[in-house]
Amino acid sequence: MTRFTPPILGRRTLLGLGAGLGAGLTLGPLTACAGPTGAPGPGTVSLGLNRSLVSLDNKLNQFDAAVTVQRAVRQALTNIGRDLKPELVLADRFDLDESGVWTVRLRDGVHYSDGTPVTVEDVATAVRYYGEVSGSFIVGLFPEMPTVEPVDDRTFRLHTERPVAVLDYLMANIHITPAAANEPAELSGGVGSGPYVVTRANSGTGEYELARNERYWGPAPSVHGVRVRFVPEESSRVVGLRSGELDVIDSISPDSADQLDGMRGVRIQRSPGTRINQLFFNFRKPHGHPLADPAVRQALSYAIDGRALIDNVLTGSAQQAEGVVPAALEGAARTGAYTYDPRQARQRLDALGVRDLEVRIIWETGEFAADSFIMEAVQEMLRDIGVRATLRQFEPGGDILQWRQGRRGDWDVLGNGYGNPTGLALTSLQGMYAGTPEREETRDTYQGFVFPEIAGLISDATAEPDRDARNLLLTDVQQRIWDLWPCLWAFVPDAVLAHRTRVADPPLKPVNSYDLAAVRMEG
Repeated sequence: MTRFTPPILGRRTLLGLGAGLGAGLTLGPLTACAGPTGAPGPGTVSLGLNRSLVSLDNKLNQFDAAVTVQRAVRQALTNIGRDLKPELVLADRFDLDESGVWTVRLRDGVHYSDGTPVTVEDVATAVRYYGEVSGSFIVGLFPEMPTVEPVDDRTFRLHTERPVAVLDYLMANIHITPAAANEPAELSGGVGSGPYVVTRANSGTGEYELARNERYWGPAPSVHGVRVRFVPEESSRVVGLRSGELDVIDSISPDSADQLDGMRGVRIQRSPGTRINQLFFNFRKPHGHPLADPAVRQALSYAIDGRALIDNVLTGSAQQAEGVVPAALEGAARTGAYTYDPRQARQRLDALGVRDLEVRIIWETGEFAADSFIMEAVQEMLRDIGVRATLRQFEPGGDILQWRQGRRGDWDVLGNGYGNPTGLALTSLQGMYAGTPEREETRDTYQGFVFPEIAGLISDATAEPDRDARNLLLTDVQQRIWDLWPCLWAFVPDAVLAHRTRVADPPLKPVNSYDLAAVRMEG
């Protein structure tokens, strides 16, 4: 399902809408469909998500708010803490030896909500099935999926052909499920080892109810119940928060956050972000196509007034990217800057013999805050240099994944947000830029970005156990990627979360997620 009705607006008018975006949103009524359904009761927290939580398994479904809920039900061997360092969860030992082999031991007494123990076989099955899923965001983070060698009832080794020096970070993304109930697909049900259990689920509407796991192996959460609602319209999420029907919302526009900030009964949390939002070029274009030339891609970028988008649409709550990954990540390098110069854009395109260029821009609703306003502004900016852009907006739950993989239709620029769940630049580089011809055969590369030399350099960095030496390698590879000009424009938003004061500050992490078990009710 797609929808888009382009407004008849000039670029200046369009950019000016950014200043009034929040005001219009806060005045909108609650939608009758998929909106809040009454205030939560005592001891229950209500979450309003901007994208539908289609499952409580993360093999394919890995947006930030989903992780918050998924980890409350299913856990991993490790977790990334607020300091962006790995913490032990189901494991109490995670050690790398000189040969590049990791030895891991399960924590004594960890078990699922039905009382059965977490086993080494469960871990082995989970790793294998994550690796068998096509199009998985998680698989793309790994240079290769490890194999599990059992040692005893609680201990096992993780083997890879080449050393993976950050496997303790990466395994935080593999959620463990009983082997007999697992499969190489997203799971719609089943038990987990987390602090909450699912008492009601409707993946079609994105509505779930969680209750405290009374058999949880760890410290019991203080909140007894969690309601999860899919509320696609920002106006409905904002009004739901103000009325008390929702307790926590995220992925709101900066202007709405500014309006909510200081409002009685509401608090705002902000954190520097580790997610990069991109207008990413399609690297599956055939040789001879204008967009297959990095010089053309760079020329088009001069048309984008990023400063105006940051100031007027995102109201200063984001930064233009100065590299291919967010600057807050460990190992990130500043490699350049996006410059607005439409005259130079036209001159460069003319010099390259590119005329009457048409580009199709696609994205999914809710991919980032104010997405439609940004895309409409970009359309006008490209029009100013003689490039005709058409927009296609996909509703959540649609078939945009098939389009991204080049299986459904052609496109030129993708509006996409790439979250970083580890805090390492290496993880983003691996997920986006380490594509190989073998992975492209199954369309598991990042929009067709396949450059074997770059993939090899990222692999070398992954195998380097010394942090300083690894980051030096990463600086070189990031400059090489930047020179290929993969994005029309990119920016890094702050992580923003709004919540009612009846809920103590959720421990928001830079990765735009938080631990539900650590949430407390005030008063």
